[in-house]
Amino acid sequence: MEVKLANDKREREMYDSFAELYAIIKTTEKLEKAYIRDVISSSAYETECQKLIAHFKTLASTLKDTIPSIERFAETYKMDCPAAINRLVTSGVPATVEHRAAAAASMTSSASAVAECTQNFITAMDSLKLNMVAVDQVHPLLSDLLTSLGKLTFLPPDFLGKVKLKEWIARLSKMGAADELTEQQSRQLHFDLESSYNSFMAALPNYGT
Repeated sequence: MEVKLANDKREREMYDSFAELYAIIKTTEKLEKAYIRDVISSSAYETECQKLIAHFKTLASTLKDTIPSIERFAETYKMDCPAAINRLVTSGVPATVEHRAAAAASMTSSASAVAECTQNFITAMDSLKLNMVAVDQVHPLLSDLLTSLGKLTFLPPDFLGKVKLKEWIARLSKMGAADELTEQQSRQLHFDLESSYNSFMAALPNYGT
């Protein structure tokens, strides 16, 4: 006995679309797992994933009135495809594209932090040259510099600049706001800053490689 799933052409097309959507989600889940397990190359994964995402977007758009929630669709048919739902619905781009975007953002962030550190080093050294040696003038500059250095993850905790800055900040914290560095202290601080700056600049090529 033949079981009719659809009463007319429109209903039959709807069920065909359901089946197609089901297949896309299942295929995407398998593709995601293959990529995670390194079974497929990044380039092959990206090509196939982009095709599936494009196909999914087109199909989901035509079914938006019938299937307002893809997550509910997957739940109704007990699909258990979290990776596919994340890729198709939440992300909308292949994982490889996400990774490149994250790497670019990280490089941009690091470049900005390097520029900030460089500026803070120069500002601190120039201030000493201008005889701005009061504690309430020097302390904020050193604190800003230490904070900016802390944003650079490629610098080790025992980086010379960090160590020297912490020593100077601790020393200044024991002094009054209106107290001033002696000429000898000012020269020593400038020397420590210059040495730290040179170490900082020397670390940059290593980071880049």
